[in-house]
Amino acid sequence: MPLHHAVLALLNGRPNHGYELKARFEEAIGPQWGGLNIGHLYQILERLVRDGYVSRSQVTQTDRPDKNLYTLTEAGEAELRSWATTAWVRVGGFRDELFLKLLGAVALGPQALTTLIEAQRQTYLSELAGLARQRRAHAGEPLVAVLIDAAIAHTKADLGLLDSSAQHLGPLAAAQGEAGGHGGMGGARAESA
Repeated sequence: MPLHHAVLALLNGRPNHGYELKARFEEAIGPQWGGLNIGHLYQILERLVRDGYVSRSQVTQTDRPDKNLYTLTEAGEAELRSWATTAWVRVGGFRDELFLKLLGAVALGPQALTTLIEAQRQTYLSELAGLARQRRAHAGEPLVAVLIDAAIAHTKADLGLLDSSAQHLGPLAAAQGEAGGHGGMGGARAESA
């Protein structure tokens, strides 16, 4: 995840200290992302300073240790503009534990596949209910609302995937069940073809 670009966005027009950036990030993104580790944030800031996207200055405090103040540079603003105005392309594929669970359930036969699909369906329905509550609670926060809407859309798509899984994997699981679960996935595929 390009967290360094999110840090550039938070610094746009407003210099900040590390802990202020952490709080602003968590406030802007809301509960869908989770907390930002302060150690990781300082590593990001060091890289941004090294790359010339951010400058660092010391703010002297009489009653506390000095603070570092981070400011977006012209190069940082150009990098932010380039990143924020270009389309995002998925490069990592669709790695999800559910696909591995489906593999395991198919290998065990139709009952295991049905059990998994129904348990997963209930989990997704519970997630949708929780997301709907979060959406109402954060209705006045546009960026958080958009992230929650995305989570809702993903969860609805995941529910559709369960229907597709039942349809497409049911025959494969049935073949595994008939083979006694010992034929291996390749054997079941050959039998169901």
